[in-house]
Formats: sequence, C-alpha cells, structure tokens
Amino acid sequence: MTRFFVEPEELQPDFLVLTGENAQHAKVLRLRNGENVLVCDGQGNECVCTVSDVSPDQISLVVQKRLASESEPQVQVSVYMAFPKGDKLEHVIQKATELGAYEIVAFPSSRCVSRPDDKSLKKKLERWQKIAASAAEQSGRGRIPQVVTVPSYRAALERAVQADLALLFYENEQSTTLKMALSQGEYHSVSLLTGPEGGLEVSEVEQAQTAGLKVCTLGKRILRCETAPLCALSAVMYDAGEF
Repeated sequence: MTRFFVEPEELQPDFLVLTGENAQHAKVLRLRNGENVLVCDGQGNECVCTVSDVSPDQISLVVQKRLASESEPQVQVSVYMAFPKGDKLEHVIQKATELGAYEIVAFPSSRCVSRPDDKSLKKKLERWQKIAASAAEQSGRGRIPQVVTVPSYRAALERAVQADLALLFYENEQSTTLKMALSQGEYHSVSLLTGPEGGLEVSEVEQAQTAGLKVCTLGKRILRCETAPLCALSAVMYDAGEF
C-alpha cells in the first residue's frame, strides 16, 4: 500500500487532503478513486484511507481506520555520531532510519575535520531531515526519525546518558563487548555514541565514562566511522528481537 507522510495536525478523524509534494507524488502514481493508501503522521500513527477525489492541486481521502504503526521497534535507539567528512552522515541517516533508529544526533569532537557553521548547518539539517523522511517512507516506517545536532561533545554526553543504556564505542577497549553490555539488564532506550574518522581522544573516552556511559568494543577489527554506528544499531535491534 502506498504510504504518505503528513504533519500530525493534518491527520484528521474522517477526511484528509494531500497537497504539495504528496499530491504530486500521488499523481505520478496515478492514484484513482477507490484506491487505498496509508497516511502516517511521522510519529507512529497511521490511517488507512480511500481516495475519494482527484483534482489538479489536491487528492481527497476518506479515513477508513486509524491504527498504531506496527513497523516501529519496541526499543528506542538514538545514534550519536561525531561529524564525519563528506556525505558520510547522509549515508548513516538513511541506513539508520531503515534499521529502525529513533533519532540521529550529530556532534563535534576533538578530531572532527568537518565543523559546519550555523549557516551551513541549517541547510544541512533540512537536507538530512529530508533523507530521513525519504528513507522512512521507503522502508515502511510509521515514524520519521529526527536528525538533531548538539553544539559540543559535553552536550552530546549529557543527552546520551539519559537513555536506559548509554554506550560509547572505542577501538582500544579490550574487555567489555557489546554483547556483555546488552546482557546486563532490561532496557527500553539506548544511546550509541561513535567518533569521527580519527576516533576519540583518550580524554574524551574518560569524560564519557565519568558522565556515565559504558565503553565497549565492536570487535578486533577497526570499523570506519560510517560503519560503526550501523553495526552497533543492527546488533541492538537483533538483541531486542527486532530481526
């Protein structure tokens, strides 16, 4: 069934109207009266609707039933990634959305080469959110993950530690594996924090431990900065029974 995302306030009880890009997309799909579509508010709520009228600027829908999305994971996983070079973050946003991430949070760290200023960051955030929305639609998500930036490494730690389980991945950690960290108790929310291309400074790892994050290894091989968060996210989803 074709899926459309609308703003939460547009998800009315009985009737809906698709306009703008949604209406254009519907026309490309050549939707006709009587066809069923799925309309989501991007926050986990969905409506099964029937097309009632197709006009040049809008598509009118009749709501048949409302339901909670069945495609959203039970565990909320936040992916924290230090600003990488190039378009690597775009790749992580797309794939993390497909894998079920609750949100993606970008932050600066000592070894970050990429340090976008406020002006460029605003444009990047708009693009990143569109990538998340497109990936959510393609993968059948009922919720669009929010892409968030925080101004400092300290702010990222303070935010990440609010989860039931907050993990930082460090290539020089030898004793604590991700499997060990996940087996230490029940969790409903998880924060996964990874560094940039050059990794995190030892002082940053110590700062994370002091803040309350558990430091883990992702194995004996060094993973690229765009691989590590997706690897960790996949492992958490598997452990939570989502795969």
